[in-house]
Amino acid sequence: MTRITKLVFGIVTLISLAAFSWIPVKDVAPSRPNIIIIFSDDHALKAISAYGSPYVKTPNIDRIGREGAVFENMFCTNSICAPSRATLLTGKYSHINGHRDNQGTFDASQAMFPKYLQQAGYQTAWIGKWHLKATPQYFDFWEVVPGQGLYYNPNFIQMDGKTVRKEGYATNVITDDALNWLESSRDTSKPFCLVIGHKAPHREWQPDTTDLHAFDGKTFPMPATFYDTYEGRKAAQHQDMQIATPTMRLGLDLKVDIDTMPIIKRMNPAQLKAWKAYYDPLNKAFKEQKLTGKALDNWKFQRYMHDYLACILSVDRNVGRVLDYLDKHGMKENTLIMYSSDQGFYLGEHGWFDKRFMYEESLHMPLLVRYPPKLKPGTRTKQLFVNTDFAPTILQTAGVPIPADMQGKSFLPLPKPAESRKAVYYHYYEYPYDHRVMAHFGIRTERYKLIYFYGNGESWEFFDLKTDPDEMKNEYANPKNGAVISQLKRDLKKLTQEYKDTEATEMLAKEGV
Repeated sequence: MTRITKLVFGIVTLISLAAFSWIPVKDVAPSRPNIIIIFSDDHALKAISAYGSPYVKTPNIDRIGREGAVFENMFCTNSICAPSRATLLTGKYSHINGHRDNQGTFDASQAMFPKYLQQAGYQTAWIGKWHLKATPQYFDFWEVVPGQGLYYNPNFIQMDGKTVRKEGYATNVITDDALNWLESSRDTSKPFCLVIGHKAPHREWQPDTTDLHAFDGKTFPMPATFYDTYEGRKAAQHQDMQIATPTMRLGLDLKVDIDTMPIIKRMNPAQLKAWKAYYDPLNKAFKEQKLTGKALDNWKFQRYMHDYLACILSVDRNVGRVLDYLDKHGMKENTLIMYSSDQGFYLGEHGWFDKRFMYEESLHMPLLVRYPPKLKPGTRTKQLFVNTDFAPTILQTAGVPIPADMQGKSFLPLPKPAESRKAVYYHYYEYPYDHRVMAHFGIRTERYKLIYFYGNGESWEFFDLKTDPDEMKNEYANPKNGAVISQLKRDLKKLTQEYKDTEATEMLAKEGV
């Protein structure tokens, strides 16, 4: 290389470096992932085909797991609507974030994952069911239904404080608004985090007109535990959530005499016509049969299942719309998408509907996650996770440090077996509302479960989930389980201390633990 050539090369190099130094950092930094959380209400694992549902196919929800991961052991820390959302936002147990039941108002000013995302340059949005009474904070855009929301032509509270009515079925409308925000309102120069909160399939299980006839002619088998007598389980004997009792209402829940239902006053003529065409003949036949006893129980169960599962179809269909949007806009590879629900739900097990108990059907939450950089398609994990893990996972995926006071752990990437959680902790408070489920807390390991009920007659329950997966026999008093129970009590106490649940720690001390 000649002297002149070297000089020219050096000048070109300096010019190139100078030009490069003027490029804004944000233009050369790797793109940060987008995040979408689809959060439904009361979605039982047995109503998702990825979990082996015997009742319904959910191809779009399944697709998330097929292209990512199905979490087989995700658990809630307090099985009730508003507290579960508070835990999603804060990454903290109910006794720490202050929202123990559905009665109070959530402190939405406390630090939550959307606050940290905003500080990191993310655009944040929450659309749909919020159910925390307080005005949403740390969201660049929000539009939420009041309280539980309505299935037909729902109202929405908007950021200017106005309440507007939107025509259509809630699951469709919420998805419409979410896709409209993605398409037209977000700042495309920023990564985003969007929470889509669905009302469905919450009670009173009012299906979209499209799905009314989806299960015509179908008879669903009653669970083997439907006529559970609750022997040896005081709290189960005390509850009020049985399908076979008037608690499962013929009118509001099962649509007998739909003309008396408040929802029909919100329906447009086409919606009402479809409802009457479907329910009127069924109700006429029901009244003519004058059913009693087990025949009436079965009729109530079948109507419940038909309506509940029809609501699931609308959720699944709209999950598909979101996935299709990501595909169409080339966002699949760089978007973390999660499908979950605030807790599990009973589909006739133990004769029940609703949730609340630490028993498996309500404790288990669905979670399906797709994020190509971190999850191999078709992954299924049996590791133990809890919903305090959502917020840390979201922050870590976004490259945001996890605050030390968050009580969960990120599940991306999946922890190594040696680092996985060995037990989960649960604490439920809302007694006597609404179904007289006694307050309780407990520990669940891979095999065992120990529960302490309090407030209306203290009692312990112990189950070996390997030999009694349906939790039909309380083996607490069986001497052969003494060593296991003693160890579980010690482990339970450690968890109450680790999670700073001083109320539970003090109760255990009174029990000699």
